Amino acid sequence: MARMLKVGLTGGIGAGKSEVSRLLDSYGAVIVDADKIAREVVEPGTPGLAAVVQEFGAGILTPEGTLDRQRLGSVVFADSDRLAALNAIVHPLVGERSAELERAAVEEERAGGEESPAVVVHDVPLIAENGLAPLYDLVVVVDASPGTQLERLTRVRGMSREEAAARMAAQATRAERLAVADIVIDNDGTLADLEARVREVWEELRRRAAAARS
Repeated sequence: MARMLKVGLTGGIGAGKSEVSRLLDSYGAVIVDADKIAREVVEPGTPGLAAVVQEFGAGILTPEGTLDRQRLGSVVFADSDRLAALNAIVHPLVGERSAELERAAVEEERAGGEESPAVVVHDVPLIAENGLAPLYDLVVVVDASPGTQLERLTRVRGMSREEAAARMAAQATRAERLAVADIVIDNDGTLADLEARVREVWEELRRRAAAARS
């Protein structure tokens, strides 16, 4: 029976997780992007958006009928009970869609034969924060020093130092992320350094996926 290697990919804000995800996708990994799926399941016309409107009212919609994320965010992030209500709607939908993508990856791997072991990478920002590490065969953490994170957030994303520091403080600590890591990708260097390291990690993931099939 075809099997897959289920990988959790995480990293602090500004560490470079998105670039690592992009590189792994280009090498052949199946990427399951939790943030992207969370947006898809509440697009106009979906049962997810209908459920959110039923829970929070039509005031969280834009005039065009799409979800006003900023307005909804102002409601849920100030009230833990309301956030829990939102998560109770969205998280099961994200889980269902993620499972669909996993099944599709296994089917493709089965059709591809022995030369194409399935590596499914779940791009999840909050693996450490939400205790999700046990859900994966292994966890890859993209790591950068706090100084590097701060520099990227201010220079690349245009955040103020205060905003960047607050966003970083709201996440798990560097030590907490590293504690759940099976593989660490250091991203304090150049893009060329990162690409070389991600290529090494990809080959290791392929080896582990192949071993899981035997």
